[in-house]
Amino acid sequence: MMIKYKILFDITLYFSVELRVLFCLGGKMMEEVRLGFIGTGGMASAHMNNLKNFNDVKFVAMCDTSEDRAKQRAEEFGGNAYTDYQRMYDSEELDAVYICTPPFAHGPQEIIACQKGVAMFVEKPIACELDTAVIINDHVEKSGVITSVGYHWRYGGNAQHAKAELEKETQILGALGYWMGGMPGVPWWRVRAQSGGQHVEQTTHIFDLARFVLGNAKLVHGVASSGSMTDIPNYDVDDISMVNIEFESGAVANIVSSCAMENWGRVHLEVFCRGVVATIGGSNTIRRKDQEEELSGSGGQDRDRVFIDAVKAGDSSEILSPYSDALETLRVMLAASTSFQTGKAVDL
Repeated sequence: MMIKYKILFDITLYFSVELRVLFCLGGKMMEEVRLGFIGTGGMASAHMNNLKNFNDVKFVAMCDTSEDRAKQRAEEFGGNAYTDYQRMYDSEELDAVYICTPPFAHGPQEIIACQKGVAMFVEKPIACELDTAVIINDHVEKSGVITSVGYHWRYGGNAQHAKAELEKETQILGALGYWMGGMPGVPWWRVRAQSGGQHVEQTTHIFDLARFVLGNAKLVHGVASSGSMTDIPNYDVDDISMVNIEFESGAVANIVSSCAMENWGRVHLEVFCRGVVATIGGSNTIRRKDQEEELSGSGGQDRDRVFIDAVKAGDSSEILSPYSDALETLRVMLAASTSFQTGKAVDL
C-alpha cells in the first residue's frame, strides 16, 4: 500500500512540475515571476533591493519568524506577510521562492517548494548537516525544479576572468585561500550547531570558489583551534582553522579561517600555475613573470537576473551554482568538520 501511494505521489509531482515547464516553454515565455521570500533578514533584503529594479518580478509573499519584520518587508516591497511558510505555500501561487534562512533552519521549506514545483534560490550554506542537503537534493532531482544557490563570487567578472586565464595554462598547481577577520553579530553564528562554524557559514565562499576554479575535491584534512574567545557568551565555534584539500586534478589547496581578528582582515583566493598567479578578491590581479594586471571586473553576471531568466524560460543552463553543485561544496566543508574532530583525513 505504501508503494502504491508513493507511486501516485511521484506521478502527481511529475505532472505538476511538467505542466509548469510546459507553460514556460509552450510558445510563450512567462512574463512575470511571482516571488515569495522565506527569511527576510539582511541577505534577503539585499536580494529584494536588487530585484525591485526588475520589471518582470512581483513580490507576493514575505515569510519570517518575526511578524513585524515580515510585515515591514511586505509594506516596503509588496506582498502578504506570513510567519508560517506552509501557509504561505498553500495560500499563494508562487513561481519562485528565495530561501534566506540561517544554516540550521533549512529542510522542509525546500522540500515543499519541490513538491509544489516552485523554483528556489537558496542562500548559502545550504545546510549544517549533510543528510538534510542530500534529502533536499533528492527532491530537487525528482521534481526537476530550477534551483540556484547564492555563491555570488562565481558570477563576478573577476572570478570568471581569472578562471579563463588559468584554464589557458598547462596545469593549476594549487591555491591558498583566506577568510580572516572579525565575528558577525548575529547570535546563532557563534553556535556550532546552528552555523556549522566559520568554515561552513562564511569561508564557504572560498571553498566554493576553489572548487569552481580547481574542480572536484577528493581528500580533505583539517586542524582547528579554539579557546581565545572566552569573553563571548555561548561561543563554541573555532577561533581558527586550516584545511588542506587534494583535488581530482592533482592540485592542492590550503584554506584558513579565523573570526578572532579584531583590527585586520584578509578575504581572497590565490591560485598558482607555473607561470601565473591569480588573486581573486583583495588585489584582484593576474601576475606573470614580467607583468601584473588587474582582473577585469566586467563581464560578470547578476545572480538574481540569471535566476529570474532561468525561471521565465524554464532553462537552468546559465545558472553557475545549482543545488546539486552546492551540495558538493558542503561535502568538502563538512569533511573538514569531521577531520577537525578525528584528526584524520577524509576521502570524498
